[in-house]
Amino acid sequence: MATFAKEKMIYISVGFWLILGVECFGGSNHIVTIKTGGSVTIPCHYDEKNPPQKKYWYSVIDRSSNYTNTTEENLSVIDHPDQSLFTVTMRNLENKHNGDYSCAVENEGKPTVTFELHLKVQSAPDVSVMNSSVSGREGDNVSVQCFYTSGYKNKPKQWCRYKDKSCYTVGRTDTSQSSSVQISDDGRSSFTVLMTGLRLSDSGWYFCSAGEALNPVQLTVTEAVSVNTTTDNPRDVRETGNKNNNEAESIEEKQDKVRLSVWLPVSAALLLLLILLAVFTWRRTHKQDKHQNRERNDSRTIDAIYSKPEEDPVIYNTIDDERPGDPNKDVTYSVIGDAPPGSEAKPPAGGTIYSTVAPH
Repeated sequence: MATFAKEKMIYISVGFWLILGVECFGGSNHIVTIKTGGSVTIPCHYDEKNPPQKKYWYSVIDRSSNYTNTTEENLSVIDHPDQSLFTVTMRNLENKHNGDYSCAVENEGKPTVTFELHLKVQSAPDVSVMNSSVSGREGDNVSVQCFYTSGYKNKPKQWCRYKDKSCYTVGRTDTSQSSSVQISDDGRSSFTVLMTGLRLSDSGWYFCSAGEALNPVQLTVTEAVSVNTTTDNPRDVRETGNKNNNEAESIEEKQDKVRLSVWLPVSAALLLLLILLAVFTWRRTHKQDKHQNRERNDSRTIDAIYSKPEEDPVIYNTIDDERPGDPNKDVTYSVIGDAPPGSEAKPPAGGTIYSTVAPH
């Protein structure tokens, strides 16, 4: 590249004309307004059938050229060959960045300017947007809100596409090439762009403009998700049905695995709880039975009864009706008489007198 002046000499500008009710923009009178400290991304398109050998971003301020795939702290120039464009991103903009810039390409040593603009950094930009990147699904709608200052109230409002240099003005325009576009201006500080029936081909770069001031917006349209697929080919129908069945089975298997992973630990915990409860109950019952048996073995029936001896005084007879190890302990007989009426029977002071009772 020799000089910027040479580039301007070979730059061919396109004037305004009307195509299918849609205006086209041209010339070099484009002012991009950005807030101080903000950033901006500019798309630079080139011929997809004859891609240039070199692509770069040229600054008139310092006469510098930044070629594609250059990344610096506040400047990135990235090539997107699949979209036939390269983007220039400028960050942390200040007043020193005010000036003229251009997108340029070069084939066989011949430079060509494809788009030029004047960058204007302001505390309150003349034209700004709510979102510099919007997206929507195929067939859906998307809206973009653009703001302008009081000095641009009476300026024409437009929604323009970089690639084919087409612009839509306030009102509604329907074409066979693009979605329906409607622009409504509140007459005070903003206008809204509504795009309905989005198509995949609508993806790309646009800008809001009021007069010569503009601000870029990137639109991304994604493919619609089809729920019901119809086809006239029986084989396709079978394949689609099998695919749906496989997907359904896969989902059901995943659900079964989830249920199994939840119920297995729960069932194991319940089973363990039941086992612990049964062991506790058995141990408690066994302990009680053991205690009762010990009490029965240790219990003795001691009765103080009167006997009728041959001679006075009255003798107490202690009978142990349960002696372990005695082979004749099953039945024991003893003849004991009642105490004489009116007698005050008292136990002997010397202790206990045993009586021998023989089994019958």
